[in-house]
Amino acid sequence: MRLETERMYLYPLSDEEMRLVIERESNPEMKQAYTEMLEGSLSNPDKRIWYAIWNMELKDDSKTIAGDFCFKGLGDDGVIEIGYGLKEEYRHHGHMTEVVIAITEWALSQDGVKQVEAETDAENIASQKVLCQSGFVSNGKMGEEGPRFVYAEESCGHE
Repeated sequence: MRLETERMYLYPLSDEEMRLVIERESNPEMKQAYTEMLEGSLSNPDKRIWYAIWNMELKDDSKTIAGDFCFKGLGDDGVIEIGYGLKEEYRHHGHMTEVVIAITEWALSQDGVKQVEAETDAENIASQKVLCQSGFVSNGKMGEEGPRFVYAEESCGHE
């Protein structure tokens, strides 16, 4: 399984690759999040793409991983939440918006997916801007991390 954007290849990691990411992660919060993703993948092998860590690899010849993203499991109600992170040196160049648009459109084309949502820290204006530019709007609810957003397509100039 591999998705493509204009500048990136997007693909889920294997369980073994996820274990390596967990071992190398120094941030306790990210280590916990990655561990939960691996547990979800192992518990749901037939739906592992909805739990796995996905790499964002630049299409140039460098094979550079610019960041990663995940789907936080597919609920029985057809709602899926996305999460993402981009390395500092790749920020402010539209990479994340490009990826969020692509993964949202792809997810909505999959059987059983009815809605895509996201949650971001209230102070993370850059992430909120990415969501807005990708067709998401605030749904007025607060989650554990901050405000929640729902894909609405017509938001903030997304075409």
